[in-house]
Amino acid sequence: MPHFPMERLVDGNVEIPGTTRRSFHLKGSTWRLPGYDDAEWFVRRLVREEILVLDPVVAAVLGGGPAGVSARTVQRRFVAATGLTRGTIRQIGRARQAAGLLQDGVPAHDVIHRLGYFDQPHLARSLSRYVGRTATQLAGRTSPEPLSLLYRT
Repeated sequence: MPHFPMERLVDGNVEIPGTTRRSFHLKGSTWRLPGYDDAEWFVRRLVREEILVLDPVVAAVLGGGPAGVSARTVQRRFVAATGLTRGTIRQIGRARQAAGLLQDGVPAHDVIHRLGYFDQPHLARSLSRYVGRTATQLAGRTSPEPLSLLYRT
């Protein structure tokens, strides 16, 4: 969202004038607040109207391809595009994988070894921080609401 200051979006907020319980105004259009059922439509509209843009360097690196620029430039582009470092994005991906494995019934000690966590407390901190659930909650499927980050891509 290049029209918003990234440092205010990460762990912060930006006031959007004209916001109601059901809608808000963004770049001259009125938008309906999305729910679980229409979140994908909402993101597609953000992209179509160029409110949400893709940085080609970040996309290439995330896709496993060459960046074509220096490591420092890659780091700057990650922070500018996402507000997060490349390392943090890797940690989020690893926590996402761990959550998926736990939901599939893989024991926590196997997840630790498969994904390279140092020990159980490191896995626990990662899951709590990035997924908002414990290994027990994920394994027992006691989550009260769906976890959108667990879409299998």
